[in-house]
Amino acid sequence: MNTETNWPAISVEKAHEILTSPGSLFETETKSIRGVEMRVYKNAPPSLRTVYDIGALWADREFIIYEDERLTYRDHNKAVAKLALALQERYGIKKGDRVVLAMRNFPEWSITFWATVIIGGVIVPLNAWGTGDELNYGITDSGASVVIIDGERLDRLKPYIDDLDLKGLIIARDETGGHPKADDFSEIVASPADYGDLPDLTVPEVTIEPEDNATIFYTSGTTGRPKGALGTHRNIMTNLISMGFGTMRASLRRGDPLPDPADPRPQRSFLLSVPLFHATGCHSILVPNYASGGKLVFMHRWTPERALELIEREKINSFGGVPAMVWQVLESPDFATRDTSSVEGIGYGGAPSAPDLVMRMKEAFPGIPSSNGYGLTETSSVTTQNVGEDYLDRPDSAGLPVPVCELKVVDGDGQPVPTGETGELWIKGPNVVVGYWNKPEATAEAITDGWL
Repeated sequence: MNTETNWPAISVEKAHEILTSPGSLFETETKSIRGVEMRVYKNAPPSLRTVYDIGALWADREFIIYEDERLTYRDHNKAVAKLALALQERYGIKKGDRVVLAMRNFPEWSITFWATVIIGGVIVPLNAWGTGDELNYGITDSGASVVIIDGERLDRLKPYIDDLDLKGLIIARDETGGHPKADDFSEIVASPADYGDLPDLTVPEVTIEPEDNATIFYTSGTTGRPKGALGTHRNIMTNLISMGFGTMRASLRRGDPLPDPADPRPQRSFLLSVPLFHATGCHSILVPNYASGGKLVFMHRWTPERALELIEREKINSFGGVPAMVWQVLESPDFATRDTSSVEGIGYGGAPSAPDLVMRMKEAFPGIPSSNGYGLTETSSVTTQNVGEDYLDRPDSAGLPVPVCELKVVDGDGQPVPTGETGELWIKGPNVVVGYWNKPEATAEAITDGWL
């Protein structure tokens, strides 16, 4: 128990009751999703298009920093609109068509993501570390109409391009000499330095429902070819709301007042150190930061020293990744010489974390809340959260489920096991994906009556 304060001010149950009460952002209701009754967030936006339109509020704020490039929301969204219209008019992309996105964390990653989803397309982010054969598999398995790729991925894919049946191949940041079948991103949209000079274009509204498909993220494929987890707009919007829940619960448990939604918040800056082609990077970093008007600082390549340099230079408020990354920052010889006073929060997931890391962070960043969480590609990122004093109190725990997720531990027959016994974790909620693309048998094996 944390004995340094009067924590906890209220119980977990009371905090959940307050946060999910009528009128709250986290208010829940019951809906039938694909024939299964489950709790959903009543106030979640209906689609990524709704979230994208919020970006107009942040027009002059900086959104993406990459090396020496600095994009405002206005510049970014001008490029998004130009690409979205090109996808519709030049390449014939319609609602439900798949667009493959294969590149490292460049600003064009975000531009391609938003341009695809706001016109009802299904974005298919592929592992940028994949081989040419693996990239080719993702393109052919998803049935993508258009591939948007960077030069390094193009070089790996070249032996397969002539056999691909595509409406379009677009290359960003290419230093390989291109390909006869490929269009240059800078000619379709503009060069990064010229995004701000693009005209203000209107992307026609496309009717997008919460249950419409939005993403296909391929799993690791450790037991064979990767499977494409098919996600909906509701899946991602559920995660967007869930992302803020743990912090609010921690505030109530601490005895702090909840912020007034009407009060404008200063812009927060986030150091992006994980790949956007993971659900964490896309669903839990890119989308929430965009929705809240945050600033994202992209790293070309991870090193703890470069991370500390950027934390100091860009006044980073939040950073994280997987636990090993945080350890590396804390143990870096540069840590003592860099100004990290801007840091207000540290969060991580994706791998088990040692309880010692919590205490090490408390020593290095006194008074700064840290958090841990658990989720899967198939749960659209967040399922459980352990934040602030709750994390200090139980540093070996991944935390409690968010309000719309049900969890149970079962035996080999799918029957619940007694508390304290080991079993298989099953998850149910509106964040659970539809299933695996074009793999009904694998879907039936993984998802039973809404339980993953």
